[in-house]
Amino acid sequence: MSNIITSISLTRRALVGTVLAGGSLALSGCDALGNNEHFREILKFGEDANYAIHRSLQDRMALAKEFRPDQRSPIFRSNGVHMPAGDAYARHVASEFRDWTLIIDGLVIHPQILPLNQIRSLPARSQITRHDCVEGWSAIAKWTGVPVKFLLDRAGLKPEARYIVFHCADANDGSPYYESFDLLDAYHPQTILAWNLNDEPLPVPNGAPLRLRVERQLGYKHAKYVQRIEAVASLKTIYGGKGGFWEDGAGYEWYAGA
Repeated sequence: MSNIITSISLTRRALVGTVLAGGSLALSGCDALGNNEHFREILKFGEDANYAIHRSLQDRMALAKEFRPDQRSPIFRSNGVHMPAGDAYARHVASEFRDWTLIIDGLVIHPQILPLNQIRSLPARSQITRHDCVEGWSAIAKWTGVPVKFLLDRAGLKPEARYIVFHCADANDGSPYYESFDLLDAYHPQTILAWNLNDEPLPVPNGAPLRLRVERQLGYKHAKYVQRIEAVASLKTIYGGKGGFWEDGAGYEWYAGA
């Protein structure tokens, strides 16, 4: 069974690379294929099948591999936005995030507004895991933060909630960065909002003060600069409707299980 799962995992990584390569081909003159409705339906069918296969073969709470402290990478590189634009975030940096709050709302029974110092006092989990970027690089680091499950249990989900959306302080080309997950990944024990990286406060380029870690998915799902968690019944009305910044704008897969 493990060999089958590994094979599927490698296959989906190859498919991601193919999709990215396809984007380059489109710029070279294959726009007709990229704009073909039936072709897009085929790609969407493949993503849905990948999601279903992973869910059926994997133990739903199986942990991503964790490593020893001596196996950590010398550095954990930053990627994407290194410093959110705007005065509001700059003021938070200057005050060492003293006034940063996390909002938990949407389809919850008890909406929350939690100051950062309170979040850091909540039950925490540490894990040393490997970050796999869709661009082809990996790094191993230690993360410490509050399990998202604890936050959701504290807020209490309404019965109609199906997805959890993480809204961020950064934007690319004017579009807010966000990511989303089904309840299974949101409640996974390794899904945490991290405030420490390698036993030090999370650096700004790596997503300070709160960065999502969802260890069974690829790096673009690990949203940085998280400032709001929203429970929703559907993703169709959230920004571009496909569940994430890169999913909306570049056709990345919504389910990026590695």
